Amino acid sequence: MIEFAEVSKSFWTGKQRKVILDRASFRVDLGQSLGILAPNGSGKTTIINMMAGLEKPDEGRITRTCRVSFPLGFMGGVVNRHTGTENARYIARLYALDPDEVEAFCRWMCDVGEYFDMPVGTYSQGMRARFSFSLMAALEFDIYLIDEGMPTTTDVRFNRRAGQVLRERLHNGTVVMVSHQARTLERFCKQAAVLRDGQVFMFDTLEEARELYDYAD
Repeated sequence: MIEFAEVSKSFWTGKQRKVILDRASFRVDLGQSLGILAPNGSGKTTIINMMAGLEKPDEGRITRTCRVSFPLGFMGGVVNRHTGTENARYIARLYALDPDEVEAFCRWMCDVGEYFDMPVGTYSQGMRARFSFSLMAALEFDIYLIDEGMPTTTDVRFNRRAGQVLRERLHNGTVVMVSHQARTLERFCKQAAVLRDGQVFMFDTLEEARELYDYAD
């Protein structure tokens, strides 16, 4: 479970204070994958980072009672000068997992061939997205955090494989996905919420959330 209790978060833009959350309270329960709809620039990434513990609230309390993943696309802990092999094995040790198994899974998931044994800093944007997803999928979490859906790549085979792996994770895990498009959420989330005016409005279905989101637009 992740619970936000009276959480506030804002940033100074240089001209005004941008409010992301204003004493917002909501929770994500295990087994209830949640999609959060919010326009671009409204704070989707900030909320995901707060769930992961990468950013702290200005006020209020965030409680985690389970294993929460790093956000998909987050490359913290990955060293650019090290190879995919070295990074995968290092991350495995951080989480007390078998380095051989994590390396083998990431090598299969990425499917970047000889580049897996080259420095991650030499990877293209698409290859980095694939590597980031493979690391997250290789580790066991209770809640997986995803910002704007699946990794952006032009490799149809990888996208299909990544979607299948994520669906398998849903059997034992829960997904929190944020996006500005309902279409991105509908494959993985039945319950949904809308980020609006500093509050997170929870709904039982994506259809209900979409109605408020479309009306707000």
